[in-house]
Amino acid sequence: MTAWETHEFDVIVIGAGGAGLRAAIEAKARGLRTALVCKSLLGKAHTVMAEGGAAAALGNVWPEDNWQVHFRDTMRGGKLLNNWRMAQLHAQEAPDRIYELEAWGALFDRTADGRILQRDFGGHRYARLAHIGDRTGLELIRTLQQRAVAMGIEVFMECKILRLIKDGNGSVSGAVGYWRTTGEPVAFAAKAFVLATGGIGRSWKYTTNSWESTGDGHALALWAGADLIDMECMQFHPTGMVWPLSVRGILVTEGVRGDGGVLRNSDGQRFMFNYIPPMFAAETADSETEADNWYEDHANNRRPPELLPRDEVARSINAEVKAGRGSPHGGVLLDIASRRSAEYIRRRLPSMYQQFKELAGVDITSEPMEVGPTCHYIMGGIRVDAETAASTVPGLFAAGEVAGGLHGANRLGGNSLSDLVVFGRRAGIGAADFAQGRSASPAMDPSEVETIIADAMAPFDRGGGENPYEVQNDLQDAMHRLVGIIRTESELVEALDSLEMLQERVSRISVSGGQIYNSGWNLATDLPAMLAVSNLVARGALERRESRGGHTRDDHPAPDPELGRVNLVQRLTDEGHYTCTPEPLAKMPDDLAILLEEATPDG
Repeated sequence: MTAWETHEFDVIVIGAGGAGLRAAIEAKARGLRTALVCKSLLGKAHTVMAEGGAAAALGNVWPEDNWQVHFRDTMRGGKLLNNWRMAQLHAQEAPDRIYELEAWGALFDRTADGRILQRDFGGHRYARLAHIGDRTGLELIRTLQQRAVAMGIEVFMECKILRLIKDGNGSVSGAVGYWRTTGEPVAFAAKAFVLATGGIGRSWKYTTNSWESTGDGHALALWAGADLIDMECMQFHPTGMVWPLSVRGILVTEGVRGDGGVLRNSDGQRFMFNYIPPMFAAETADSETEADNWYEDHANNRRPPELLPRDEVARSINAEVKAGRGSPHGGVLLDIASRRSAEYIRRRLPSMYQQFKELAGVDITSEPMEVGPTCHYIMGGIRVDAETAASTVPGLFAAGEVAGGLHGANRLGGNSLSDLVVFGRRAGIGAADFAQGRSASPAMDPSEVETIIADAMAPFDRGGGENPYEVQNDLQDAMHRLVGIIRTESELVEALDSLEMLQERVSRISVSGGQIYNSGWNLATDLPAMLAVSNLVARGALERRESRGGHTRDDHPAPDPELGRVNLVQRLTDEGHYTCTPEPLAKMPDDLAILLEEATPDG
C-alpha cells in the first residue's frame, strides 16, 4: 500500500488567486484552522494578469454612478442570463471590498483631491474601475497575500489536487494530490472546501490564460457530483496580440481603449462605428467627432464604440478579418500612439509599454498593435448559491472564475477583480459556517485515496503509449478550430467526436523519467480535467441553439427568447455520462427588473 502525507484543517481553499486568498482570510478571521493549497507559487496566480482595474460604483469620477447602474450594466452585458442576486450583491458590495483593500494597503491611483481614481472600461456606463496603472491584479494579490501571511494562514505551494473525496453522508471531506516538487502523494482532510482555481483557457491554442488554467476546479466539482451551468459561455477577449509570434495570445488590457486607443482595419477605417447594436445605440457615439469629444471631456456621455462589451467588439473584429480588411497577420490594428503622448502612455499603461517593448520589440508609444480575439475567460462554472457560494454538493464552495452565475453570457471588463473579493469573502463565510456546524472530524476512505494515487501514477507503468504533449496539441487545435468564437452544429458534433477519441488517447498516455518536476507527467495529470471541461463547453454550445453574449452560433445568429430564460445545467451521472438540462432562471424582483427597462425585450 502506498504511503501518503496527510494534513487536516477546518477549511481548505484550493487556489491562491484573489478569490482564494479572500476566502481564506475570511475563514481565518472567524477563528477556523484554515489552509491554502495552490498549484503554483504563492503570488503567481493568474489574477496578477488582470490589469485594467476592479469595477465598483464608488462615484469618485462620476457622482451619478451607483450600485443600481452597475447592476444594470452587468445584467445587460450578460444578456440577462446572469444570476440576478449575484449581480445585485456584487454591485452593492464591491465598493466596500475596494475600500477594504485600500485599508489593507492597496496603492490605488488617485484623483487630484486624493480619492481612488476610476477609469473607463467596455460596457460600463461610467468610469468605474479602481486601478493601479495597468497592474491592478498584481497589487490586489500583493495586498491580499500580505494580509494572509500576517494572519498566519498555512500555505501549501506547488501542489496539484487530483480528486475530491466525499464521506458516507455525501459531504466533501478530503482532497488528494501530489507535490510537483517531489511527485509524492498528499491528502488533505477538512470540514469544508473552497474551490478558487480559476479558468480553463489552456484547452485552446491561443489564450491569455497562464499555464495553471486547465479547468481543475470545474472538473473536481463535476467529478464530485456538483452542477455546472452555462459552460458554453466562453469569452474571447477582443484584444490579444496576434503578432509577433513571441507574444501571440497575450492580453492587451481594455485599459488601452479606455485611455483613448481605437481600432482600425487595414484601410485605416475606425470600423467599430459600423457595429453598434440597437441595445447600446442610445449611449454609444456614432461619429468620430462625438467619440473623440467624449474622450476629452465626457460632455455628452455617449461612449466610443471601442468600449462596447467585449463580445460585441470581438465579433466585430472577427467580421472585419473575414471580410478581408484585417491586418497583415490576421487581426486588426489597435492604435493609441497617434492619440496620446508617449509620456501619457508610459504613465497610464506601464506594463503594456514595458512587456511589448521587451518581449516583442513593439513600441506602443509610436506604433499600433496587431490584435485579435483570444480565449480569455469562462462565464459558466460551478452552480453556487448567491448568498453563501455553496455548490450543490455539501461542504463544497466556489468563488471567482470557477463559479458560474454572476456574469451571465458575457463578463464586463473589471467585474472579475471585484467578483474575486466580493464572492471570495462570501465563500469564506459560507465555508466557515458549514465547518462550524459539522461536529464530526472529516473522514477519507483509504482505499479511495489509494485508487486516486494509483491512477495518477499509471502513466509511469505504461511503455510506448501516447505522448501527453501531442494529445494536448491535438486538443488545443480541435477546440480552436471547432469550438472557437464562432460555432456551428456540424463543427460542434465533430468536436465531440474528436474529444471522445482524445479521451481514449489520454487513457494510454505514458511518461518516462522520475516524479520530481516531471513536466510530462504534470501535463498527463492535467489532461483529464482539460478533456472534461472541453466536453462541457462543446456540449453546452451544441444545446444552446442561439447566439448570446460570448456564445455565437453562425447557424443560429439571433438570440432565442426561450433560451434566454434558462441555464443549461450539466452533470455527470454515476455511469460517467454527461447530461445537459435547461432549467429556468430565478425570477427577478420587480424593483430590480424595472432597472432593466432600457434593455431589449428579446432576452
